[in-house]
Amino acid sequence: MERLQKVLAQAGIASRRHSEELILQGRVSVNGQIVRELGTKVDPEKDRIEVDRQPIRKEQHLYLLLHKPTGVITSLHDPQGRRIVTDLLSGIEERVYPVGRLDYDTSGLLLLTNDGELANKLAHPSYEIDKVYRAWVKGIPDSRQLLKLQRGIALEDGMTAPAKAKLLEADAQKNRALIELTIHEGRNRQVRRMCEAIGHPVLELSRIRLGFLTLDGIKPGAYRHLTAAEVDKLKKQLIGQQ
Repeated sequence: MERLQKVLAQAGIASRRHSEELILQGRVSVNGQIVRELGTKVDPEKDRIEVDRQPIRKEQHLYLLLHKPTGVITSLHDPQGRRIVTDLLSGIEERVYPVGRLDYDTSGLLLLTNDGELANKLAHPSYEIDKVYRAWVKGIPDSRQLLKLQRGIALEDGMTAPAKAKLLEADAQKNRALIELTIHEGRNRQVRRMCEAIGHPVLELSRIRLGFLTLDGIKPGAYRHLTAAEVDKLKKQLIGQQ
């Protein structure tokens, strides 16, 4: 017997957190009865489980590494009709969803999967998976400003965790600089807000690495499947962070 939200996540319906929301909204039934209690346990081999009156089925887990271009929404739908990340996929029958977010104007590495348990762990800051960004910022930060990023920035939603920050390139003629910032949190527009807080707003932003995964050989708009060895390494890395 397993918790209902875990079964939903493993079936690729949504992350475990979103699956809990579906249960609370009364959109999940077990053997014909609406279930609203998060502690409910089910037998996925015997019980008939439906979401929005559609029976769930076990899906093969997929793990996709996408090079998200700018001008694409990290979402499964957009009321404004803009392109979404799954528009970039072809031949993928399983319902995958993005792990975390990249802003509309931010490019770079984005994982998509239907493994809700893995997605939930990757998105949680307690697992401290490095997220490495490169940002062109207005002006040229000095060592004191970089130190502020390294020690943490006081934002309206609290102090950021210590980060790694270094200056990669300074262009005095264009009054801009390229910095590399490594964080493990995933707050909304965090890198942009951190840079703005030190007086150097972001001009261009890209995520170049997640843990040990990089964008090597993947052009903007393209993606690839993670290898079995990469998935295994990623899971072991998460277990090691517990």
